[in-house]
Parts: sequence; C-alpha cells; structure tokens
Amino acid sequence: MNAVSTSVSLSRRGAERWRRGHPWIFRSDLLLDGEPPDGAIVGVREERRGPAGAGGGFAGQAFWSANSKIALRFITRSGEPIDEPFWRLRLTRAIAYRDLVIHDTDAYRLVAADADGIPGLIVDRYGPHLVLQTLAPGPDRMREVFAQLLEELLRPESILARNDVGVRTLEGLPRQVEQVRGETPALVEAREGSVCYLADLRGGQKTGAFLDQRENRMEAARYCRGRVLDLFCYHASFALHAAKVCDSVTAVDSSAAALERGRSNARLNGLQRIEFVEANAFDFLRSCDREGRTFQAVFLDPPAFAKSRADVPAARRAYKEINLRAMKVLEPEGFLITSSCSYNFPEAAFLETLQDAAADLRRRVRIVERRGASRDHPVRLGLPESQYLKCFILQV
Repeated sequence: MNAVSTSVSLSRRGAERWRRGHPWIFRSDLLLDGEPPDGAIVGVREERRGPAGAGGGFAGQAFWSANSKIALRFITRSGEPIDEPFWRLRLTRAIAYRDLVIHDTDAYRLVAADADGIPGLIVDRYGPHLVLQTLAPGPDRMREVFAQLLEELLRPESILARNDVGVRTLEGLPRQVEQVRGETPALVEAREGSVCYLADLRGGQKTGAFLDQRENRMEAARYCRGRVLDLFCYHASFALHAAKVCDSVTAVDSSAAALERGRSNARLNGLQRIEFVEANAFDFLRSCDREGRTFQAVFLDPPAFAKSRADVPAARRAYKEINLRAMKVLEPEGFLITSSCSYNFPEAAFLETLQDAAADLRRRVRIVERRGASRDHPVRLGLPESQYLKCFILQV
C-alpha cells in the first residue's frame, strides 16, 4: 500500500491549486513522463524548474485515476508510509469525530471521503449495518482493506458495497451492488430523533436515505404549526417530524413507490396526520394557488437542478419558479425551508434567486437560519465541492 516508484509532477497551475489546499488535481495540470497504474498511490512533486530540472519540491502522495479528469486525489502531504496502520488511524479519527457530533440518531455518515482524509471512500452507518461506496480506482482496489478495518473497529452485522453510482462510470469502474460482509436486510429501521423510518440500503436513493438533511429536518420541525407541506418528500422523513407537532401534513412526491414507503414510515410511527399525494411538485403548487389552499410551513428539497455548469441557467429558472410558487401558498409569516444540493449552483446564486422570487411577489422575507449539511458531512476547507448543500429557513 505504499507509494509506488512512479511519481508525477504538478504544473505551475496544478501547484497553485495544491498550495490553496485543494486535494484534487486535474490531468491537464500535470507533467507526465509516463502513466502510473490505475488506482496506484503515487508520489507527487511540484514542477521542476531551472537547469537540470532543479527546484521541484515534494508535494505528497495521492491516488492516481487513469480514466478520470481528476487524475490525483491527495491522501497526505507527507512522505509517511501509507499502510494498514495509516488507514486504521484515519478511520479511527473519523469514527471519533462522529462520536463527538452525532446525537439522537443511529443513521449517519461515518466516513466522508476527502473531508476525513480518505479520498473516494464513503461509509454510511444504519444502526448495525454499514454501506460503503468506493468512488475512484484507488479506494476501490483497497475495498477489502477498508472492510477488514471497519469490521475490526465497529463489529457491524453487515457491510454492503453500493457501487451503483454514475461517477464510477467516469472513473472506468463497473456499477454494481455487492455484499461484502454478513447479510444486509431488505429494509433497515433507522432512528432519527423522535421518529423512525425504514431505509432500503440496496435500492434506495444514495445509500438508503438523505442523511445530509437529517439535522435540517429536525431543526425545521421547530417552525411547524398548523398545516404543513412537504414537497419532493421521498420517504416522508421531514413529514414525520412535522406531524409530531403540527395539525396536518401534505406530503407530495412523483414516485408512487416512494409514497408507499412514506406511508409505511407513518404507520411505523403511529402518525395519522399525513396526507400522501402523488403529483409533480410544480403542478401541485399551481393547483394550490388556483384553489386558494395555503400552509403555515413548506419544506422544499428538490433534486439537483444543476448537475453541471451547463445546467445553471435552466436551474436558476427552476429554483426561482419552485420557490416563488412555494412562497405564494404560504400564509403571512409562514416558514419556507428551502434547499439546493447542486454544487454548481453556489449559495450566492441560490440566495439571489430567492431574493428575485420574493421581489416578484413583493413579499418581505426574513432569513431565520442559514444552514448546510449535517455535521457528519463535514466541509473541508480548500474543497468547495464538499460544501454542496445549502438550506435556508425563511419567514415569508
């Protein structure tokens, strides 16, 4: 597991990116004398300058990806041995951090890739069951090492590899779901504050649930009263929290299967205040506007509208329309809990879009809270891609 003899050099642009603390280096920002093996750990140097190539200092060690535009993912800036004790320490520190910040739940992100110093590795915990994703060739080659260490450190009942995500195709890796340890049940019951829900670890969105919104769901329930609307509700995780404290909840999703799981979750919690509606969220808001139907709070968590920079203009229009229509169905002084999970649509653009929607409606809007992903999804300074989730709690 130590770095191979192959080394690569950063161009001046790549070195500048490295100095700013970004752990990813693009292939276009490298000077290559040869091609390292895919997934290898390579030594990295700054650009050689001057006579006889003088001046190129050691920059660290990184995973090499042969098929990706992101060719290097830095593991460390030192020359320390990258062996089993090295990875054990990284995992131990990731676990210790969650022990510090996680409360009132048994479902959370245990390892968040670069933010925990383990590039390309995601590990989510659902009670005694672990779900891992290896998103690049380096960690994929080491999957068994990580599984063995996780087994020793946590003694889980099962470990499932949910490697069916599209990013693996970009890395030249197959998309597949594999049982690594034990046997993962078809459904796993997870606890989130005062509610429980059923997660499909094999076929559900992400690794089974949207864990990054957990703290936002729990916090948003503080602002719920009267009638509440949950749009893009998926398995009704927010609706469950809201139904504990408000008069009624309308949970809307376009997926019949997601709504059926939501109904199961409502029954699991003994909640009868949730109405489930199969509908397009935009169309549902239009119908509410026509019928004069209003709510005291709206929870809005749409899918990523901007999956690439090319999508940004269309995403801006979509975010404006959905938030404008959500504001229109709010009663005066009602609360809008609105999110964007599009990294390519930064917080400033999202906030500007919300301002435009409020201006069109001539509504005065108060920012009550500005939030991000749950603390088990830490943001790494120097890696803006890790700060993808934006959440605003607004009073309209």
